[in-house]
Amino acid sequence: MAAADPASMQRLGEYALRYVKPGRVIGLGTGRAAEAFIRVLIASGIKVRGVPTSRRSEQIAREGGIEIVGLEGVDRIDVTIDGADEVDPHLNLIKGRGGALVREKVVGSASRREIILVGFEKLVRHLGEHHLLPVEVVTFAAPLCLRRLKQLGLRPSLRHNEDGSNTVSDNGNLIIDCKVEGKINPRRLNREILDIPGVVDHGLFLGIAHTVLVAQPDGKIKTMTRPRNAAS
Repeated sequence: MAAADPASMQRLGEYALRYVKPGRVIGLGTGRAAEAFIRVLIASGIKVRGVPTSRRSEQIAREGGIEIVGLEGVDRIDVTIDGADEVDPHLNLIKGRGGALVREKVVGSASRREIILVGFEKLVRHLGEHHLLPVEVVTFAAPLCLRRLKQLGLRPSLRHNEDGSNTVSDNGNLIIDCKVEGKINPRRLNREILDIPGVVDHGLFLGIAHTVLVAQPDGKIKTMTRPRNAAS
């Protein structure tokens, strides 16, 4: 299924502005959809403070005149606007193909509300349908983590850059991409991966997203909202 085009990302970014108020603290996500939103936010002239989830997002925001702050400089994050790689019917997510999964999870969890922007092709019946789950690990523990992830029934491999070098996150850690075979139990897999020594975090985002905005093939934006006390 083809990915949403740049025009769809632009429409999503513009639609997401309705969740932004002047003077608020905004979590700035990472990836195509999040970058489209940051550029729309800059063009809007709305004055906010931004907590970026990656160096890339920080660079775009800073160059556009958005005031950058860290978690130590704010009492709360009002709303985070980010993207996702997969969204299930309960608004649970897989994220991290952009390599910023740990910071994205920290910022999303610290936010009063998290808004996710995706193309329709990111909607899945169950997590793992696109067959890739990123895991961030400390370098020293990578061999152990690879073995333990394999024991969980996953097919892990270190992520590499185009030049063949290991991909290193903004936190200085390695990224392991796990191929997923068949349907997974997200809650159980969440616990099992976090129990592996050396794992920093993984791309399962469970119970974090409040609203998902979906760019439809007909050009319209569909809004999905997590019901209160929704089961995962």
